[in-house]
Amino acid sequence: MQEIKLRDESLSGNILNEILVQIESERTTVRDLIQARVYQEVARHNAHLSEYFTGLVQPTEAEVSLNGYKLKTRRTLDAEQQFYIALEAFQNNGFFILVDNRQAEQLDEEILLSEGTRISFVKLTPLVGG
Repeated sequence: MQEIKLRDESLSGNILNEILVQIESERTTVRDLIQARVYQEVARHNAHLSEYFTGLVQPTEAEVSLNGYKLKTRRTLDAEQQFYIALEAFQNNGFFILVDNRQAEQLDEEILLSEGTRISFVKLTPLVGG
């Protein structure tokens, strides 16, 4: 088991957020990275039941705000549902993942993790009025 730091970065490379996740093996897949991240974010949210969710993808019935995703009511989130939303977002280019500055393109793409592996999630925002 190893701890890996995942970063959220802007398109310009600014670090917006960092999260530590536990990965069971030195070999993992993009799908497993997304799952580890989403499950940890949901567990953190469910432990505190904030009115805002600061995670990778927008929960159902939540609005985008400056502080994350504002839930209409404070509630627990379903980690599996959030995971499927994240998988769909990855496949539809809602975000991309850089592993040591190389874009991961497939969910089943294998990644060899080491102490210095740098993993970044870059969210893409839709253009308004285009």
